[in-house]
Amino acid sequence: MGGNSVPAVVALGEPMVEFAAEQRGGLAEARTFRRGFGGDTANFIVAVARMGVPCGYVTRVGGDEFGRAFLALWDREGVDRSRVIVEPEGITGVYFISLLEAGLHEFTYYRSGSPASRLRPEDLDESYLAGARVFHTSGITQAISASARETVEAALTIVGRSGGTISYDANVRPRLWPLDTARQVVTQTFSRAHLVFVSDEDAALLYPGLPAEGVVDRILALGPRLVLLKRGARGCLVATAEGERYPLSAWPVDVVDTTGAGDAFAGVFVAAWLSGAGVPEAARLANAAGALATTGLGAVASIPTRGQIIEFLGTHQATVSERA
Repeated sequence: MGGNSVPAVVALGEPMVEFAAEQRGGLAEARTFRRGFGGDTANFIVAVARMGVPCGYVTRVGGDEFGRAFLALWDREGVDRSRVIVEPEGITGVYFISLLEAGLHEFTYYRSGSPASRLRPEDLDESYLAGARVFHTSGITQAISASARETVEAALTIVGRSGGTISYDANVRPRLWPLDTARQVVTQTFSRAHLVFVSDEDAALLYPGLPAEGVVDRILALGPRLVLLKRGARGCLVATAEGERYPLSAWPVDVVDTTGAGDAFAGVFVAAWLSGAGVPEAARLANAAGALATTGLGAVASIPTRGQIIEFLGTHQATVSERA
């Protein structure tokens, strides 16, 4: 994709190189790792690309081998990286995944001082953001540094002024910033977003004790048009400002690793919705994508293509849960 065109979906955030342990247990016991790619918004934008929707990414990467690997990945996937800034001396962030039982995982990060943490408002191309139909970012992007948070604020202002759709994934990470700060910033961003993605884990931190219906109602009251509650093994609950509720049960799959499944869900939903699918159908595709993303190791490697999602749905009978 040429640097002069504006893709339909643009995401802002931090890409990270991933090392996933191939044995279960703590990192101290792991002997071999599979190198991959991760970072919540970076996973999201690959999911959009694999749905066939034109998309672009805004970030900073190092001029190291890992930074160059990301540039090559985006070229292969068809993600426009014309607004990616390469820091010649920068060191791209890295994280390790230790695999636990039932596909659960623990992350260990080496991202302090990463190029993405040095994102600043001056890095933004206003016409690029203003021309996108959907702009996506996350709570993690806001949490990695004060300047990254300022950059998100500037981007939200540009997109809000241009009339674009703002998509936001809460991704609350108390290890990155104080929970009180996270609650304040994330809930404030909910009020500026049109599409909000939130997990059960996020909900427990933001609204402790509230049931699923209460969580989506609380967020909708802040102004978004859609709230999508990602519930892992319990499926998802999609709620609209008009009062519609779509609870979808999880697909029965053999779970290997849940890393990035929520990001795949969000990317596929946005791509399908932007391509004209109604909310229920976009949610059905996203729910299937989230399930498929858990069947392999690592984040990006397991994100399905549109064809894989359609094939999966064709061989499984959709079930709708009556419980939220």
